[in-house]
Amino acid sequence: MTAEQRLAERIAHVPLVDHHVHGALRAAPTRGGFESMLNEGFPGEPPASMTPFDSQLGFAIRRHCGPLLGVEPSAPAQEYWQARASLTEAEVNNRLLPAAGVSDWIVDTGFGADTVLSAAELARSGGGRGHEIVRLETLAEALAPTLSVGKDYADAFRSRLATALAAEGAVGVKSVIAYRTGLAIEWRRPSDDEVGRSADRWLSELPSTGAPVRLKDETLLRFGVYAALDAGKPLQLHVGFGDRDLDLRLVNPLYLRDLLFDAETADVPVMLLHCYPYEREAGYLAQSFRSVYIDVGLAVNYLGARSASVIANSLELAPFGRLLYSSDAWGPAELHYLGAELWRRGLRHVLGAWVDEGEWAAADAERVVEAIAYRNAQRVYGL
Repeated sequence: MTAEQRLAERIAHVPLVDHHVHGALRAAPTRGGFESMLNEGFPGEPPASMTPFDSQLGFAIRRHCGPLLGVEPSAPAQEYWQARASLTEAEVNNRLLPAAGVSDWIVDTGFGADTVLSAAELARSGGGRGHEIVRLETLAEALAPTLSVGKDYADAFRSRLATALAAEGAVGVKSVIAYRTGLAIEWRRPSDDEVGRSADRWLSELPSTGAPVRLKDETLLRFGVYAALDAGKPLQLHVGFGDRDLDLRLVNPLYLRDLLFDAETADVPVMLLHCYPYEREAGYLAQSFRSVYIDVGLAVNYLGARSASVIANSLELAPFGRLLYSSDAWGPAELHYLGAELWRRGLRHVLGAWVDEGEWAAADAERVVEAIAYRNAQRVYGL
């Protein structure tokens, strides 16, 4: 076996720590519902002219997931859907999730938790172990209806965060402040008095009908992030690509510079999630701050056959000890499997070419593969 063949074999079988992922579906979706989950930007079911089956993601699902569901690679969309619809969702999960080769699922349960598997259930279906990430905004939105005055907010939030992080399986926290205010804000720690005044305003606006509560106050969002730094666990931050609730212009990770100085002082790892189309900026930050780690999850799935390009970009500036694997899959198990399959294929294409050209030694390439696949995540999250 040649060095290139050994590298390809190692990439194909290396266990993965999916350091940012969500649950797989509990119940089978309609076709329209399924397609809506393959479109990160457009809300609801897309029109026929925008069917995700006619996209890089859709082509990749038909090519790579089809054989696991009993159809030929790249079978027509209708044939793929008929095969999928003939199975229960549990059967789909049991075929696709184990095929991802994931040893540890680090799960953000803060979105749509009632419709997808929990961390423990995902691990039972997919193999490996499940761990939880505490979403700061979800914690705040559950807390708000229990308070009557804003002055109690800061201490109550810190207490709830400590309790959540003490729970078995909790390994870190996440903020989606990118969706609520963007990242181009004044990054500084607010005082408890500021927090109390902002909490009073928020509490006065809460509906009395029991309708969902959405935190959009910048002071309270910043407070949550700094409370997370004080807690000392790895802090995940959404940056870059996401649905149209965010303003893509305002989620460039370079806006986080002041926060990253504070995180470095606190010696808290900051995990920049997704990053695309700012993966090069994220790589610069990973090189510049000892606290920063990055991944290109989510984008890998959506770029499909072009995913090797974003993987290559992520390997330009970032130290290899600061790169992690993630799928950011939510919902259809196709996304959990495809994130792993496309990552393996992309890495094999990129590193294989560098080894073949004599730019990298095969042994170094294998070492980098293992670092990104699982070693870096094991170290940061204490797995």
